[in-house]
Amino acid sequence: MTGVDTEGRVRVELEGDLDHETADFLVDEVTARIAAVPGLRDLHLQCGGLGTIDSMGLSALLMISRRTTAAGVRLHLEDRPANLDRILQLTGTLGHLTAPPVAGAGQQPAHEETAALRPTRPDVST
Repeated sequence: MTGVDTEGRVRVELEGDLDHETADFLVDEVTARIAAVPGLRDLHLQCGGLGTIDSMGLSALLMISRRTTAAGVRLHLEDRPANLDRILQLTGTLGHLTAPPVAGAGQQPAHEETAALRPTRPDVST
C-alpha cells in the first residue's frame, strides 16, 4: 500500500474482486484508516478497479458505511462499475450508500491517504 496525505480525506483504491475472501480485509483496512486519521471528513472508495462483488462484498460496503456514519465521515463510492451499481440497485442500497451527509456532521481538517487494496489471492475469472 502506498499513501499520499492531503487535508481531511482518505482515498482507498479497490482492485480485484470484493467477495467472501476479501471483504473482511477491506473492512479491517478501512476501519484502521478511519481510526488513524482524527478529524477525517471524507472516505473515498475508488471502485474503478473492482471486479466481481458478492453478498459478502455488499455486506462489507454496508459495514464501512455504518462505521463512517458513526465517525461523522462521508463515504464516497467513486467510478462505480456497472456491476456494482446493478447490485446496489437490486438490493435497494444505492441511495443508502451514496446519500449526502447528514447536516451538522462537520469534522476538523486531517490528512488524505491513497492506498491500493488488493485481494490476497489471484483474481479468478467466472
